[in-house]
Amino acid sequence: MRPLRFATFLAPSLFPVYQAIAEYAGRQLGVPTTLTVGESFDVFARGEADVGFICGLPYVMLTRRQPAPVELLAAPVLAGARYGGQPIYYSDVIVRRDSPFQAFADLRGRRWSYNDLDSHSGYNITRYQLVQMGETRGFFGAVIEAGWHQRSIELVRSGAVDASAIDSQVLAVALRDDPTLAADLRVIDVLGPATIQPVVAARQVPEAVKADLRAALWAMADDPEARARLAEGLVARLAPVADATYDDIRAMVVAAEVADFLTLR
Repeated sequence: MRPLRFATFLAPSLFPVYQAIAEYAGRQLGVPTTLTVGESFDVFARGEADVGFICGLPYVMLTRRQPAPVELLAAPVLAGARYGGQPIYYSDVIVRRDSPFQAFADLRGRRWSYNDLDSHSGYNITRYQLVQMGETRGFFGAVIEAGWHQRSIELVRSGAVDASAIDSQVLAVALRDDPTLAADLRVIDVLGPATIQPVVAARQVPEAVKADLRAALWAMADDPEARARLAEGLVARLAPVADATYDDIRAMVVAAEVADFLTLR
């Protein structure tokens, strides 16, 4: 059997966790694996990637195609009481510790950073928050695309922007890896929870292989060595998820579309 080709579209700081998952799946299935950084979600439809780590927003958008080019395999359950043993995460709104802002509503006219347009935690949920507030035209003074959550963290830390919504897993890893960060930043609001980013398989992957992948991923936390690798990214286990589990993100997309609020600008 040829190698299974994995692609990640998620935060670079979590690449080692995705590498561990790909390697573990390969060992369980008895096949070599590769992991690359994805640039286009079309790799699934084109048959150029077999398995992907993608955000919930592009998953929802891909399922609008008939047939959808991807199918769910699993999703992380993050460690900690905050997550209640469920495959969810939050978007933590961060500012500089010395800033005057106390809540999201205080950010009118301020400089906002998001990671990219395909991000639920950095972009879609912010858009939904503004829809809920009735603020669909020009709430922020400036909106900057940073590329990655880590870059948004640095932009806030340096004062280049005033605030940003950061994936709670990415932020927790950043705070762990850089103990000085907590002295410079604080969380003023929390958006969510929302269903966390899934692991998906390309539709054309054989059904037997998809079944084996699901079984391997769901059982990964039962292996002490694999569980330790997951813990490096604050992941407790990988759990089954269904398409309907992502209806929360679907509803946020539809709310923005109904409000004709397709971009933050």
